[in-house]
Amino acid sequence: MAFATRRFVRAASSSSSSSAAAAKLLVKHVTVIGGGLMGAGIAQIAAASGHTVVLVDQSDEILKKSTKGIEESLKRVTKKKFAGAEFIEKTLKNLTTSTDAVAVVHSTDLVIEAIVENQEIKNELFKRLDKFAPEHTIFASNTSSLQITQLANSTTRQDRFGGLHFFNPVPMMKLVEVIKTPMTSQKTFESLMDFSKAVGKSPVSCKDTPGFIVNRLLVPYMMEAVRLFERGDASKEDIDVAMKLGAGYPMGPFELLDYVGLDTSKYIIDGWHVLEPNNPLFAPSPLLDKLVAEKKLGKKTGEGFYKYK
Repeated sequence: MAFATRRFVRAASSSSSSSAAAAKLLVKHVTVIGGGLMGAGIAQIAAASGHTVVLVDQSDEILKKSTKGIEESLKRVTKKKFAGAEFIEKTLKNLTTSTDAVAVVHSTDLVIEAIVENQEIKNELFKRLDKFAPEHTIFASNTSSLQITQLANSTTRQDRFGGLHFFNPVPMMKLVEVIKTPMTSQKTFESLMDFSKAVGKSPVSCKDTPGFIVNRLLVPYMMEAVRLFERGDASKEDIDVAMKLGAGYPMGPFELLDYVGLDTSKYIIDGWHVLEPNNPLFAPSPLLDKLVAEKKLGKKTGEGFYKYK
């Protein structure tokens, strides 16, 4: 009798596991909103892994530039992996573009947003798409600094909403932070984890906390370097050398700030300061504010903490 009971329990458990697995959404069709570096990179890896992808942005001009960038990136990837023209052709065949997000979400399984880091603009986008996307469609944001919960609250699908934070350059960086809010269903979370693995990434899970894992550690580190420099305790050059040779980092904090963009770093720290004004790690920097006001934003403008030719 005990054996029969155990056998029944095992069978029931197996059946339950199969049901749970079946409940997960197998993502086949992906819509990526935003044709910038991040959005184009996400579209590339999704198309390269066999997903049907639509890349959306505001103009055909932007999308042509995005597509050209994807083609060039694919050529670099194939050169390193010894893949041929067939791989590039197959990937591009999986990718189409559109300027009408509403029209394309009707048949998508997953929407990944990778537009400007502005809460109101993102909220408006998700609110609009929520009305036209199928009930099963999962929404995800690639935001690096905003709360996923606040974005999810702009929709009626809080349980089908999560974060997928990729890293730049997307085709090369292996990590994806998968963000689960208190409202994200386990089914949605598992579907996002599975999708991340399907596009060849190594996903890690994190709750909806400021900066998630990487930026929560990285941004305060960079800001502490700026404060060290502001106090006159060390030069920015010596701080960079110290962290490269002493900690083994590929870039020093000031080099990294210039690479990321001083405006982006300021936006992140200002947003966190509003959320936690008494946290000293989130305190704004007068020097960073000054450089951004002077439009010295880093490598992209030719000058930040350093000058670039």
